[in-house]
Amino acid sequence: MSLRKSRVEMPAQDPKERVKNFKEVALGYTSEMAREEASRCLNCKNPLCKKGCPVEVDIPEFISALKEDDPARAAKILKNKNNLPAICGRVCPQENQCEMHCILGKKGEPVAIGRLERFVADWEREQVNLKPEKVETINKKVAIIGSGPAGLTAAADLAKLGYQVTIFEALHVPGGVLMYGIPEFRLPKEVVQQEINYIKKLGVDIQVNFVVGKTATIADLLEEGYDAVFIGTGAGLPNFMNLPGENLNGIYSANEFLTRTNLMKAYLFPQYATPIKIGKKVAVIGAGNVAMDAARTALRLGAEESYIVYRRSAEEMPARHEEVEHAREEGVQFLFLTSPVAYKGDEKGHVRAMTCQKFALGDPDESGRRKPVAIPGSEFDMEVDTVVVAIGQGPNPLVPRTTPGLILTKKGNIQADEETGATSLPNVFAGGDIVTGAATVILAMGAGKKAARAIHRYLQGIEK
Repeated sequence: MSLRKSRVEMPAQDPKERVKNFKEVALGYTSEMAREEASRCLNCKNPLCKKGCPVEVDIPEFISALKEDDPARAAKILKNKNNLPAICGRVCPQENQCEMHCILGKKGEPVAIGRLERFVADWEREQVNLKPEKVETINKKVAIIGSGPAGLTAAADLAKLGYQVTIFEALHVPGGVLMYGIPEFRLPKEVVQQEINYIKKLGVDIQVNFVVGKTATIADLLEEGYDAVFIGTGAGLPNFMNLPGENLNGIYSANEFLTRTNLMKAYLFPQYATPIKIGKKVAVIGAGNVAMDAARTALRLGAEESYIVYRRSAEEMPARHEEVEHAREEGVQFLFLTSPVAYKGDEKGHVRAMTCQKFALGDPDESGRRKPVAIPGSEFDMEVDTVVVAIGQGPNPLVPRTTPGLILTKKGNIQADEETGATSLPNVFAGGDIVTGAATVILAMGAGKKAARAIHRYLQGIEK
């Protein structure tokens, strides 16, 4: 029997329909599709896919269980290492991690590990709802600051070891970037909350509306009896370009634009009391996943035209290929080798146009991508009535600013050991975007997992 070279396609909403709603775009595999895709796995003796997974999922083992039509066993194997599988199956860039190492990818398409992970996680949630195993309680308390992917992972792993874990979340709903940053059509919020409910069942206590640095400092938490602290506050500080006219109305940071839409449900206004004003012509500056999310969201909110404006070419775009394809299918337009240099407003102070400059690509810079070089005299005006700046985020400064002795990098990130998350303070650990700068959900989860192991060793006095 010859193996099929191409993966089983996942059904999706029709682009003409989905651009009018916020329902999930990718619809997931059926049981038959999942078994067919699982049957492509070669069960390699030396499974390289595992090495590509930041949270160390036993990939061939869970896929074998699926092959044998045992999704319950597959779910148990998956959740043994990954506390957020339904989220990872949707937003993890598998193509650059586990799937990149799949042997099948050498002569065809790699096994669709992410799609299978999503199938198993969704099946488990709908059919079984696995109950966590009881563990012996350890009489030590750990505080986790931030309930994004790094914090949730560290909390769950520590709870599985028996620690008393409390997450402190500044917002009114737990989930961090999973709730405020990623749109409903890519990651349904109900899925996020169901994954968080599993973490609560492990015994993790989640305190919302608790701003560490304001409500209490790290020093206060340690004085109150917490034996260790993990900081996973993410990268919530938007970057701007400091251009003339940047303070005009109608110019949003991607953080504000997506938080209003996702967490505060502006797309359901007036049912939810969060308005968001979208004009006919929207320009999104940047070309990462956040930029794609913003450009696709703008169309769903009623924009007639939505543009990605990017100073490099299509080859350099950092967004996932799948997100770019979905954006194109939905009608997002791309303006490459172009960047704004100023904004112009009307008499009421609302943006009406942006002056752009054309670029050419020079030699590669430190990111490995070719550096954009401005072309003199190439300026032109582009009419716009909404702009979303999606050029990355910096570290949230509140916790570092209120924690004396915490050593930071030049960019304001927390300096922490890559393998353990240990910081300059003995019982304080950190991981995720607050350490690395804005990165992926799965890398933040990997950092949370490493830090949980290190906190366990630290609290038990175990040498490395």
